[in-house]
Amino acid sequence: MGFWDVGPFDNDDAADFAGDLDAATADARIEMVCGALDRVVTANVDIDMWHISKAVAAAALIAAQCPGGEAACPIYGPSAPMPQFPNALKQLAIDALDNVLAASSWRAVEWNDVSKGSQWRGNIIALRNVLDPPQRETLFEI
Repeated sequence: MGFWDVGPFDNDDAADFAGDLDAATADARIEMVCGALDRVVTANVDIDMWHISKAVAAAALIAAQCPGGEAACPIYGPSAPMPQFPNALKQLAIDALDNVLAASSWRAVEWNDVSKGSQWRGNIIALRNVLDPPQRETLFEI
């Protein structure tokens, strides 16, 4: 698998996934995105690179539809318009990104070995924050 940068579609596997999404109907696109995320969430051992790449790309597509998502998640990928994803897919995307960042995931280990590893992890965390914005903690009621 080749990757040329740290973005969600900056690798061969995600680019192939984008092409598959372009060739699918709107309903099939929702199923494909859900399937890509679900495979990573339900994996109970190391996740292979193909599934990680697809899950990160799928999460970016969902994040792009969230408030602030287009600016925080600039992506190029599928050229066909994406359908509106069900709100329930946000949690699945969050869980998938958490698994991707887990120490045992292939991609997390691989990126730790290259100079852009912290940038890759930062991009994944940024995607996660768009999907589940951090809550400001209030110490005192005013």
